[in-house]
Amino acid sequence: MSAWEAAFNFDSLVWDWIIAIYLFLAGMSAGAVMISIYLKRKVIEGNPADNGIIKATAILAPFGIIAGLTILIFHLTKPLSFWKIMIFFNPTSVMSMGVILFQVYMVVLFAWIGIIFRKEIMGFLKGKFGFIDTVLLKIEQFENALEIFLAVLAVMLAAYTGFLLSALQTYPMLNNPVLPILFLFSSLSSGAAACLLFGVLGFKESSHSTSVKWIHNFERPVVVFELFVLVTFFTGLIFSGGQGEAAAWAAIGGGFWGTWFWVGVIGLGMLTPLALNAFAPKEVAHGKGFIFVVTSLSLLGVLMLRTFVLYAGQMTVV
Repeated sequence: MSAWEAAFNFDSLVWDWIIAIYLFLAGMSAGAVMISIYLKRKVIEGNPADNGIIKATAILAPFGIIAGLTILIFHLTKPLSFWKIMIFFNPTSVMSMGVILFQVYMVVLFAWIGIIFRKEIMGFLKGKFGFIDTVLLKIEQFENALEIFLAVLAVMLAAYTGFLLSALQTYPMLNNPVLPILFLFSSLSSGAAACLLFGVLGFKESSHSTSVKWIHNFERPVVVFELFVLVTFFTGLIFSGGQGEAAAWAAIGGGFWGTWFWVGVIGLGMLTPLALNAFAPKEVAHGKGFIFVVTSLSLLGVLMLRTFVLYAGQMTVV
C-alpha cells in the first residue's frame, strides 16, 4: 500500500473525505452569509440587490447547504431513509440537532434572499404566483429581526461543523473545545474568498468597490487569528500529554499528513495569500487574475484544513 493509500485508509477511520467536503461547503455557506449581512447593514450604499457580493451569496449560500446535504445523503448506507432524521428528532444527538439547524437556516436564508431580490423575483415570474409577492411583503416587515436571526444561525452553523467532530470522544484530537472556534474562523475565511471570487469574477462587482475593499481588509486579520487558533489548538493537545500529545505529533510531526498540513494548509492556504496581499502592488492586487489566484488558494487551504483535521484527527484513538 502506498503512502497516499495508507493516509486515506486506516483501521480507525470512520468519516472519510466526503464528510470533509460536506463540512467545507456548510462552513463556506455560513461564512458568506455572515459577511454579506454585515456588508448589507454597514457597508453597502443603495440597493443591496445590485451588489455583486450579495448576488454571489444568494447563489453560494444555498448551494453550499444543498450540495453538502445531498452529498451527505447519498454517502449514507441507506440514503432513502434520510427523511426520517428530518422528521424524528433526537435532542441527545449532535447529528439530529444539526439537521434541525440546517432546516431552520435554509428557511430563514431563502426568506432573506427573497426579501432582497423581491422585485427581481417577481419580474422573472411575470405576474404569476402573486401570492409569493404577498408573502415576501409580509416577511419584509420583520426584515431586521430576520436578518439578526439569520446571522446567529450562520454563526451556529459554522461552529456546529466543529462540534460535530468534537462529539467523537474516542479521538483526542477531535474531542477538543477549540475545534468549533477554529472552524468558525475558517468558515469566515472561505466565505470571504468565495464572495470575492464569484462576486468580482462572476457578478462583475468592481474590485475598487467599498464592499470588495472591506472584504480585503477583513480577510487578513481573520487568517491571522485562524493561525493563532491553530497554534492554540495544537499547543493545548501537546501540553495535555498522553494520547492528546501523541495525536498532535502524529498529525503535524511528519509523514503524509504533516506535509499536507505544513505545505498545503499553512504554506499554500494561509501564508501565501497573506504574503500576496501584503506585498503585491495595488494595481496588481485589484486585477481579476490576482483575485482568482489568491481566493482559490484560500479556498483550497480551508478545504485542506478540514480534510486534515478529519483524517489526522482519526489516526489516534484513546
